[in-house]
Amino acid sequence: MELQSKIIIGLERIGEVFKTLLWQKAKLHGISPIQIQILLFIQNNNSKLSNISYLAKEFNVTKPTVSDAVRVLVVKKYLKKNYSTIDKRKFDLRLSASGQELVKELMDYRTSISDELEGINAEALETTFKTLSKLIYQLNKKGLIQVQRTCFACKFYDGDKEDSHHCKLLNIKLLNQDIKIDCSDFEVKLAS
Repeated sequence: MELQSKIIIGLERIGEVFKTLLWQKAKLHGISPIQIQILLFIQNNNSKLSNISYLAKEFNVTKPTVSDAVRVLVVKKYLKKNYSTIDKRKFDLRLSASGQELVKELMDYRTSISDELEGINAEALETTFKTLSKLIYQLNKKGLIQVQRTCFACKFYDGDKEDSHHCKLLNIKLLNQDIKIDCSDFEVKLAS
């Protein structure tokens, strides 16, 4: 258990680094960390996922929290609401031109961590990624991570979750490092 405890403490410290980096960017741009996360999510995902309900689930916060964050981003003209033609009460969120510019400035908040990873050999990185992706999948199965768009939980995935991976959508064999944690083509695997 001693090694497991050390890993948990290590993950906590890395989580703190991410929080600190987000807060630094947030202060610099006059927005909150959750607003940064919302902007980056909208930039990197399908518009069908860019709504209040999904964002609340994605970031494991309440709908009112997301609504407040989105309201401020709309007022600051970083986001636009794209209303449904079928139901005018429903909308998805899109980045405005100024929102796209801001996202370009925000995307580098991970650079210092990325720089440190460059100094680690490829084999160690692959082992770390394999372990993290498996941990994330297991935490999702237990309900501790709400949203999961990983290959392991996707209807297009075929494999043993160890070293034999195949994507039926792309019809390709996947290496361990090809496994996605946040795939834009993800579709939930129905229980069999």
